[in-house]
Amino acid sequence: MAKAPQSDDEAPKKKRRGASVMAWVLMAMIVGGLGGFGVTNFGGGISTIGSVGDREISIDSYSRALQQQINAFSQQVGQPIGFSQAQALGIDRKVLQDLVNSTALDNENDRIGLSVGDATVASKISGISAFQGVAGGFDRDAYRQTLQRNNMTEAGFESDLRADMARQILQSTVSGGFTTPAVLTTTLANWVGEERSFSLLRLDEADLTTPLPAATDADLNAYYTAHIDSYTRPEAKRITYAALLPETIAKDMPVDEAALKKTYQDKINDYVVPEKRLVERLAFATDADAAAAKARLDAGETFEALVAERQLTLEDVDMGDVSKSDLGAAGDAVFALTEPGVVGPLPSDIGPALFRMNAILAAQETPFESVRDDLALEVQLAAARAAITAKVEAVDDLLAGGATLEEVAKDQGMTLATTEYAAGADDNDAIAAYTAFQTAAEKLGEGDFPEAIVLDDGGLIAMQMDATVPPTPVPFDKVKDKVAAAAHADALAKALSAQAETIKTAVAGGAQLASFGIVETTSNIDRQSSVPNVPDDFLTRLFAMKPGETAVVDEAGFAGVVTLNTITAAPTEGEDATATREAIDVNAAKAISADAMSLFTAALVAEAGIRLDQTAINSVNARMNN
Repeated sequence: MAKAPQSDDEAPKKKRRGASVMAWVLMAMIVGGLGGFGVTNFGGGISTIGSVGDREISIDSYSRALQQQINAFSQQVGQPIGFSQAQALGIDRKVLQDLVNSTALDNENDRIGLSVGDATVASKISGISAFQGVAGGFDRDAYRQTLQRNNMTEAGFESDLRADMARQILQSTVSGGFTTPAVLTTTLANWVGEERSFSLLRLDEADLTTPLPAATDADLNAYYTAHIDSYTRPEAKRITYAALLPETIAKDMPVDEAALKKTYQDKINDYVVPEKRLVERLAFATDADAAAAKARLDAGETFEALVAERQLTLEDVDMGDVSKSDLGAAGDAVFALTEPGVVGPLPSDIGPALFRMNAILAAQETPFESVRDDLALEVQLAAARAAITAKVEAVDDLLAGGATLEEVAKDQGMTLATTEYAAGADDNDAIAAYTAFQTAAEKLGEGDFPEAIVLDDGGLIAMQMDATVPPTPVPFDKVKDKVAAAAHADALAKALSAQAETIKTAVAGGAQLASFGIVETTSNIDRQSSVPNVPDDFLTRLFAMKPGETAVVDEAGFAGVVTLNTITAAPTEGEDATATREAIDVNAAKAISADAMSLFTAALVAEAGIRLDQTAINSVNARMNN
């Protein structure tokens, strides 16, 4: 039952989550505002879920630790999760394992007589802020009431706290004092710090010495047959539906020209945009300061230098695109510029300033006639949606009264159609593009009564499932283009792979890689580097090569030939090398310490023996699930 190695940072979490009624879990709940998250006393005839050696694991311990862990994960992901989700994530098994481990440590402490005194426990309790009064000292009433709110007794809490403190002593004794062997540090530092230089020839279709022959219909048919699974439509539902879509009836909606012109005027700022300038503004405390800065500009100093001198960035002084009115009193001078330049000092709402104009944005005007049809369509679509909304209740009433889809469609002017819908398929009919249709179709079963469903754009649909359509090959004619593309890609990959092998053989015989095309040379990259647009395992394969070795790299969508030029050993001196070794020392020591603690705990569990009552555990889980 040994666990995977953990870092020291994780160890406290393990202790908090794993104790029988963990004192520190309770404190985290109180301080973090988690108190009252369904902490209950299960009671009943069974009080334990098992034992390790002579130490029992109480039902309340398991239920509290499980609830706290679920609450903590819910906070981490930002939404509440149910017990079934927690089980799927393995949270219940993690909690149980932690309880087994901590109970094994408690059992060992009992065996060797390791404990802490009353004074130590009292000191720890007195230092917990949740138990302190307004004046700042320990408050017995606050202590008692806090425990009562969490269904705990003073004796039980103090017993658990004493056990937790003793457990920490044992853990620190077992896992403390480990250091990383020098040979391990050196080995890892050498591995991490090694660098490679390589040359890479990328191949594409243009590099083929012999162009690919055009595929015949017979070739494509053969490819289609050999890969029929790729061209087989998944199981589908044959659905009959009656639909009323805004775009279908919008053209019949009346249009009021006066209303259209009013809408145009309401949106006039979208259609009539005044001339603007891209402007930056650098303000000063006084006119004299601004004038001195302008003189420096005139003498050849840059605007950027003035901005930097004020400890500002160009983003800080950027006004964006502004109209003449946006600039107030400075507007006339800035807009008088016919090319980029600086004017000022000029007044602004933050003091005298220099204004740099960077570009002229010409005025734009879109006349009513140019947008009249678009505005009319907007009005018609809005009217269509309103008309459809008014029909929803009538459609619902007809369906509830037993009317068929055919009758509803005829009565309400809806379109009746049939589609074969397959979840996730890319060849569903256009109606399946609606999210509401997809949601309803995926839930729909044979025999379900149709109901009115409002679509994403305000449309209306009602549907029924007629039958299940088994997986069916899509006719060749409908997928011919896809087949042609796939067959070409397959043939190209094979041809490029073959050519790469030919080039590799030639290089091994003394040819230069560069004689076959443009070669990219990359120097001194380590295992943490990245090479753009290569297979994911490129660096792994590169670092397994020997100097001078040439290899073919071909995976889906990529073909190339790589030569490893040099291997550079990891540096042994300098700040970077020292920092790397220190980091390895610390992290490896943590891993060794965690391994030791995990092995020690597993040995204790094996030696003491473990008994778990699955019926009791299932009972707790069932109550959590309610």
